[in-house]
Amino acid sequence: MPAKNKNIVLISGGASGIGRCTAERFLAQGDAVHICDVSCELVDEFLAANPGATGTVADIGARDDVSCVFSDLEQFHGRLDILVNNAGIAGPSAPVDEHDEDGWDKCIQVNLSGTFYMTRRAVPLLRRSGSGAIINISSTAALHGYPLRSAYAASKWAMMGLMKTWAMELGPLGIRVNAVCPTSVEGNRIDAVIRRDAQQRGLSFEQVQEVYLRQTSMRTFITPDDVADTILFLASDAARKISGQSISVDGHTEGLSNWLD
Repeated sequence: MPAKNKNIVLISGGASGIGRCTAERFLAQGDAVHICDVSCELVDEFLAANPGATGTVADIGARDDVSCVFSDLEQFHGRLDILVNNAGIAGPSAPVDEHDEDGWDKCIQVNLSGTFYMTRRAVPLLRRSGSGAIINISSTAALHGYPLRSAYAASKWAMMGLMKTWAMELGPLGIRVNAVCPTSVEGNRIDAVIRRDAQQRGLSFEQVQEVYLRQTSMRTFITPDDVADTILFLASDAARKISGQSISVDGHTEGLSNWLD
């Protein structure tokens, strides 16, 4: 079991993107990290590249899988100090009257119910540690309407409500709860979203990408490292009195509906 002066960190969706970047940053500062991710291939690759980490293949939208995550966490580490609720999916991209209902259900199940399942099981361990931090990875979609993305926007707004509620419930226990709201993050995921959006609107990838870039004052996407910086701050002693807050990492999102049409 790791020395007590190390934080034990659990990160959902930790095998790629923001989750992986954050996991590797925690490892680099000497913490112990357990990840979970739905992709067996990605988990295996992450653990091979980071032999000091542990992990579980799990779909956080499935309660039995989440129970396995915490069984493994108890076996490997025996306690928990920091939970990063990062796992999520993009959901359908379509107007509300064409929004796929199965896609809606899946997006809500993973992004919202999965966050609840993870936190419900984490709190007894955090309580046992005597303090801790929970960080929900929400989105700038939780601060604005988001055309064509009803399921995603709804799930991310709801995660903010959970953050506020849990900060109130858990504050007396010394457990802080905050949210990070990234804008579009460079990589394959946002590229896939833009391609779907372009197809829906009958535009080119480049035209839609330009609209996404115009949504932020700094005219840029962000990187996983940009988000990881904020997560590590919120998990640190420097943020020991910060709870119930949302921090946007977004180059200042002006809005998510600035289409010329």
